[in-house]
Amino acid sequence: MPASSASAKKTTTKKKPTKGRPVAAPFTILPRPRRLHLPAYKPFRFRHIKHPRHLPSAFQLSKKTIYLLWNYRGLFLGLVVVYGILDILLVRGFSGGVNVNSLKHQLSQSQGSKVGQLGLSFSVFINLLTSSSSSSTNSGSGAYQLFLGLIISLATIWMLRQTTAGEPIRFRNAFYKGMYPLIPFILVLLVVLLQTVPFLIGGGLYDLVVTNGIAVHLAEELLWGLLFAVLTFISVYMLCSSLFALYIVTLPDMTPIKALRSARQLVRYRRLSVFRKLLYLPIALLVVASVIMIPVIAFLAPAAPWVLFVLAIAALVSSHAYMYTLYRELLL
Repeated sequence: MPASSASAKKTTTKKKPTKGRPVAAPFTILPRPRRLHLPAYKPFRFRHIKHPRHLPSAFQLSKKTIYLLWNYRGLFLGLVVVYGILDILLVRGFSGGVNVNSLKHQLSQSQGSKVGQLGLSFSVFINLLTSSSSSSTNSGSGAYQLFLGLIISLATIWMLRQTTAGEPIRFRNAFYKGMYPLIPFILVLLVVLLQTVPFLIGGGLYDLVVTNGIAVHLAEELLWGLLFAVLTFISVYMLCSSLFALYIVTLPDMTPIKALRSARQLVRYRRLSVFRKLLYLPIALLVVASVIMIPVIAFLAPAAPWVLFVLAIAALVSSHAYMYTLYRELLL
């Protein structure tokens, strides 16, 4: 047999696999898991993005807040009562506060007959607001006021989270179980206070320049006013997200840094809409307080300080309810 045919038979013969030895599989490359790469956060960057769901209006948020407070009125009324009792015992005392009748007499003499009864009552209401805020910050009881505000805020947030989730709760658990994120809550609150520094600096500079006559011409006043507006914009831009970190940080196993980052992602590209709804809250509270207080000052002046005291306590709980409702809408 020739050598060429022998070599051909060798190439055509197949090797049978040996028993007991696995055949090696060919080398394959496994596909890598897909990951969502989020773009890096860049502050003060505006882009117009159409969200699949628009936020409800401020009036709709108010209706949802009122509906929530009314459905669980016993629990939230208990918070108001506890806050009021502790505030009277530790901060305010049983004194009546400002004498509204004498204040009305002083303002009527200073203003004369220029304003009517309605304008006089409104002036007294503004004086009551400024006097109550200055007394709480200047006296030594301000620390007690801050501590009570923190405790009631944490209890309110815990109660709001449980009621919106449909969980059965007991009133005492708001103080037992709602106090665990106290330190992270305080740290986020410190960040929020630091973010108001540009606004305070701008307001202080503008007031110093205008009152001392440093800015004489209109162009100079406009220039300092523009600086104040820029610093105010910086504070408002940061606060639009950091305020919601106060509610995120109360979640289990949440740190302040994670809460602040989550809050920035929550309001991303819709800060203007969030700002309008945040601006609505103090205006609505001021209007409601004016509607209640002006008739009380006009016809029942001795009870006006106590009515304002009750309204201030209820405003804390209702503000948290409104903010938490807005926070829930941002999550959807």
